Amino acid sequence: MTYVSTAEISADVFVTVLLFLLIIAPLFSLGILRFFQSKKKAGFILIGSGAGVYVVFQLIMNMFFG
Repeated sequence: MTYVSTAEISADVFVTVLLFLLIIAPLFSLGILRFFQSKKKAGFILIGSGAGVYVVFQLIMNMFFG
């Protein structure tokens, strides 16, 4: 078994990832919930929003931490 060292992760990167995960994960889960509730338009909007926030997250990570 191998262990991953988290000593090299800076506080800025950790906080950025944490904030975006608090936004991206709920958007996807709420989108899936809306699909189960047969509210397809709301589901697509939430999942699309989650994908959009993920793209913004990737841009920020590449610009500031890449």
